[in-house]
Amino acid sequence: MSAIIMDGKALGLKIREEVKTKAAAIKAKGIVPCLAVVLVGEDPASLSYVKSKEKALTEAGMESRDIRLAQSTTEDQLLSIIADLNKDKTVHGILVQSPVPKHINEEKVNAAVAPEKDVDCFHPVSVGNMILGKPGFLPCTPHGVLMLLREYKVPVAGSHVVIVGRSNIVGKPLANLLIRKEYNATVTLCHTGTKDLTYHTLQADILIAAAGKHNVIKPEMVKQGAVVIDVGINRVEDSSAPKGYRVCGDVDPAVADKASFFTPVPGGVGPMTIAMLLQNVVMAADE
Repeated sequence: MSAIIMDGKALGLKIREEVKTKAAAIKAKGIVPCLAVVLVGEDPASLSYVKSKEKALTEAGMESRDIRLAQSTTEDQLLSIIADLNKDKTVHGILVQSPVPKHINEEKVNAAVAPEKDVDCFHPVSVGNMILGKPGFLPCTPHGVLMLLREYKVPVAGSHVVIVGRSNIVGKPLANLLIRKEYNATVTLCHTGTKDLTYHTLQADILIAAAGKHNVIKPEMVKQGAVVIDVGINRVEDSSAPKGYRVCGDVDPAVADKASFFTPVPGGVGPMTIAMLLQNVVMAADE
């Protein structure tokens, strides 16, 4: 048995085309959807992520307001820039690329972004709205996972979903979304304190790996026919690769031989994250 590969790249492009159409309709009203992208420092991975987001914005007919700041930028300076962006009516979304330098409190940064411009869904108000099921932005990566499950008609209601990883970016919000009545999943959230991880992963009808650790999920940890979603993006040194590294997920690719559906890395969840970000920016501009 070989899994059906869930093509996030194809679905992401489809959503991006829909976003492009919506952006054009908003522009016809004299409003150009704009995302301010703030990058502090020169972390190569962050720079790569930011460039891909900016390229996607341009392709969708939206404006990318690039703000590059030195590693030495102080917390007060960054908060002042965010305050100015909050007041700028031509900016509809604000994204501060994570992680920020260690001398800056990331929680303060997240709380400084106005909730109506919080397209990453990191502000405590945005998170509260999501948990309570109130209108608002949904976090990009978890929303992308849900869209993939919907596209491939994976039965979620009544399924046992096991999530490995409890980050504020993926694990926690995804668990909260999946227990909504519209999804009706039973969710187990595993983490570094979980005893006998394999016991739990073997119970999963849908297994979602978001641990941030290369190949943490092995074939013997997955039951036959499970749906496996790999959220992980890990850089592994590889001298034979053009860039000196290759991108791998949290799941051993051999798991595809046991799974019914499987997301590749790259080309699975990653493209969906960017597509959902663009969707949030259009939604912010259309308010």
